[in-house]
Amino acid sequence: MVARAQTVVFLVLVVVIGGLQAMEICDMTQDGLVACKPSVTNPNPVDPTPECCKAIAGADMKCLCSYKDSSMLPSLGIDPILAIALPAKCSLPAPPC
Repeated sequence: MVARAQTVVFLVLVVVIGGLQAMEICDMTQDGLVACKPSVTNPNPVDPTPECCKAIAGADMKCLCSYKDSSMLPSLGIDPILAIALPAKCSLPAPPC
């Protein structure tokens, strides 16, 4: 379950970072999504920043779950495995996916 939740979070990140014009997705601002991208991008992902974790903490997790099966992550340079691990790295509970 934790893996699914983390994947959902990064799928949403991918959608926003990928060029959507929306200013918010699932209560995450575009700035928050951009803050998390370095943590889910290979070859040298970094630990999530406080800004990234704050964005994830304020996100609508149920909404984020709706993005879990998206195929957009790899096409945007997001590693799904890294995305799945992000909430745990921020010491956050798994979404209800």
